Amino acid sequence: MHKLSYICSFPLVINQDKMARIKTTGYSEAQGRLKEIYDELMEQRGKLAAVHTIQSLRPESIKQHMDLYMGIMFNRSELSRDEREMMALVVSAANGCLYCQKHHAEALNHYWKNENIVERVMKEDAWSFLPARERELCHYARILTLEPHKHETHDFTQMLRNVGISDAGILDATMVIAYFNFVNRIVLSLGVELEDEAGKGYKY
Repeated sequence: MHKLSYICSFPLVINQDKMARIKTTGYSEAQGRLKEIYDELMEQRGKLAAVHTIQSLRPESIKQHMDLYMGIMFNRSELSRDEREMMALVVSAANGCLYCQKHHAEALNHYWKNENIVERVMKEDAWSFLPARERELCHYARILTLEPHKHETHDFTQMLRNVGISDAGILDATMVIAYFNFVNRIVLSLGVELEDEAGKGYKY
């Protein structure tokens, strides 16, 4: 594999003139509880992101959101960190969320060190180039994102069992997919802006 630098540049078309659609308070203007939460985030994650500041009108919701994120993405699981970032990327690509695609492409490449494969995960929908386990996780993420109603009549969890994922792993995968659908909708509806050097400085 071609080893890339820590931060790579993925060819996403971003509207650099887009502005948040609601009032936000940045770090330099933050006071009181909001400032405390921002400081905690910078200590915990290494950087303050626009997906955090978009919730600045409700400071406690930022903390609750990050507690959920940390539990879903960093809890002990048979799913690896890179598998979870891979599903986040598939969900974000299916939803057309460029902000989240950029962040999770950078995060996934932190583990895989292969920009070309990460880009193919983002752009393709068959994933024949991936091992069976990763391929089925991608399929599950895409179906649950784009066609959730089909799960009423078809048990798509079976395809995960077929590649050796346990019920606990299936629950973890479903939580990852549901969480990123939630985040994508916050980002898309409220006009969250992509930061400069989006991936630089984060603790993966």
